[in-house]
Amino acid sequence: MLNKNILVLGAGRSSAALITYLLQQAVQFGWKITVGDVVLKHAQAHVGNHPHGEAIIFSIDDTEASASIIATADVVISLLPAHLHPKAAELCLKHRKHLITASYVSEEMKQFDAEAKQQGLLFLNECGLDPGIDHMSAMQVIDRIKTTGAEITSFESFTGGLIAPETDPQNPWRYKFTWNPRNVVMAGQSTARFLQEGKYRYIPYQQLFTRTTPIVVPGLGAYEGYANRDSLKYLETYRLDNIQTMIRGTLRNQGYCSAWNVLVQLGCCDDSFIMEDSEGMTHRQFIQSFLPAGKSAEEIISSLFNIKIDGEEIKRLTWSGLFSDELIGLEAGSPARILEHILNKRWKLVPGDKDFIVMWHRFRYTQAGKQKCIEAYLTSTGSDEVQTAMAKTVGLPLGIAAKLLLQNTFRAVGVVIPVTFEFYAPILAELSLNGIALQEQEVNY
Repeated sequence: MLNKNILVLGAGRSSAALITYLLQQAVQFGWKITVGDVVLKHAQAHVGNHPHGEAIIFSIDDTEASASIIATADVVISLLPAHLHPKAAELCLKHRKHLITASYVSEEMKQFDAEAKQQGLLFLNECGLDPGIDHMSAMQVIDRIKTTGAEITSFESFTGGLIAPETDPQNPWRYKFTWNPRNVVMAGQSTARFLQEGKYRYIPYQQLFTRTTPIVVPGLGAYEGYANRDSLKYLETYRLDNIQTMIRGTLRNQGYCSAWNVLVQLGCCDDSFIMEDSEGMTHRQFIQSFLPAGKSAEEIISSLFNIKIDGEEIKRLTWSGLFSDELIGLEAGSPARILEHILNKRWKLVPGDKDFIVMWHRFRYTQAGKQKCIEAYLTSTGSDEVQTAMAKTVGLPLGIAAKLLLQNTFRAVGVVIPVTFEFYAPILAELSLNGIALQEQEVNY
């Protein structure tokens, strides 16, 4: 009889590496891995005929069935959309089950902290890539610097899911969807908040993709980063009370942000209304609907944004099919939904594609009166369009955490994220064995 049951909720694009890892561990430890998804074939595709795995239909909205399924688990790993985690958390509390997610801790999730502590349950969040490996790798360096008596003055961190150099070489964005496409289209729609040189800074959505940070990663070249929604909340989390600069953000290849800014400024990322007649609309007509009448869309955009008509921004929009006469093929939708649908035609990973993760940290600190700087980076390349680097770097930390939890490695309870030694040390150690490790170098300040 299998002695422990790990329940994975959701079998989407980020689940492949997690389920593969868990099934490998299940053989060694005699565990059962149950994978639930609203579409049974998605779960079956990952579980196959593995003797320690079971694929089931699961919908968190079917409360009675969900409760029954969660009641049979020892640990629940939720890969559901982030807004559904609280529903899973309620059921985990009711049936006294541990919960692990890769998503940011929401205000709703925080409300479960006291009761989870009372029941001795661990609700571990932000244990994926970003957030997740970024936290753990940063805290490992921060804690090590602090042990020398040094004072950290600046911390910057940017992470991006890109495509490998050999993938789609004609793609001028150097980007495809390796994560939820909707999240990409809706990225950055809250004001970014961070600390820079001792001053609080704010970047509204309308300016986000024009105020970028240049980043150079050794051996890989130049990138650009835009600020995440709220870096300030990590001042306390990272225990960096006296720091002068604290910025966390998203990393992209050079040129991405200026082209994406065109779509933002036009209103193509708006999700607040449904467009009329989208069913009979072409890609070009979609773009034209946001422009004044007159010349071609390319000419008007060139004039509005003071960019060359044969420049890189227009080239990127053209490559994505935004000026084509192809029908959108969507009955109805908001501008954001339609844009996602159009982009997915060119931005979807296809057989043979490989994605590429780049994470970059910079730590500046004062030690014995001298200013010092450490730059560190981490990369990962996917095996194919299914076993992606994104799936690996999101899924492996979740799987490792679940294994360690069942082995009673953790003592923490309540709603937490993995920023303390008890979490980051063993998880990073095993990630390193899987080729996911931070490379560090001291640089001149």
